[in-house]
Amino acid sequence: MSTRLVDAGVNLSNHQFDDRHAAVIQRAEAAGVTQMLLIGCDLQSSHDSLQLAKQFNLLCTAGVHPHDAKTATEALESELSALVNHAQVVAIGECGLDYNRDFSPRDVQRSVLRRQLALAETLNMPVYLHERDASEDMFQILADYNVRGVLHCFTGDASALQNYLALGLYIGVTGWVCDERRGEQLQALVPDIPLERLLIETDAPFLLPRTIKPKPKSRRNEPQYLTYVCQQIADLKGCEFTEVAKQTTLNFQTLFTTKG
Repeated sequence: MSTRLVDAGVNLSNHQFDDRHAAVIQRAEAAGVTQMLLIGCDLQSSHDSLQLAKQFNLLCTAGVHPHDAKTATEALESELSALVNHAQVVAIGECGLDYNRDFSPRDVQRSVLRRQLALAETLNMPVYLHERDASEDMFQILADYNVRGVLHCFTGDASALQNYLALGLYIGVTGWVCDERRGEQLQALVPDIPLERLLIETDAPFLLPRTIKPKPKSRRNEPQYLTYVCQQIADLKGCEFTEVAKQTTLNFQTLFTTKG
């Protein structure tokens, strides 16, 4: 495949990929996925993602997910700043709010999000954002900072979409858009996402696209399946696969320019 794709969100440090990293990347490259952003969800996975990014010439983030906000210490800023010194680390996050599962107390989530947004602002780095069932608090907090970034794995409603776009954020779309059961709202909103503000991602090993035929034997999602996300978006927008691929690749390069 000559069309290049960039996967804007891969949990390659997840245990489901243990001892499979090289093979996963080879399959991705064969499918046209020539770059990917490895997600850090806590300090350990941020370190692990950095090591994988160095090993395979990829990019990564460093941050603390709202699920793990309760683990953040007073040293968070210095620990993340040390990671950011590496050229492969191109964003702060995954950070945000998740009121769907509440694995960390909400006040702690808000505090840790603010700390990471402030750090990103100080370092002039993009943020990699997560939000579920917390859009109002998210908007209020984001309005206090001058940051750029992406709302990863968007699953919100039309109002949330317009508010995130108004903040200048990119919108990340995953295999959720390929789900005929719970993806209907997102499918309806895809035409309202400007192509120049869109990123595509697998969130592998999660969110295996349900449009894959024949259905894979494993339920483990991989970056090679990003093509299904791209095709679904092209179908919903009434444009060509190559147009979505080229623009989302350009968007990724614009937001996550490498350092060094």
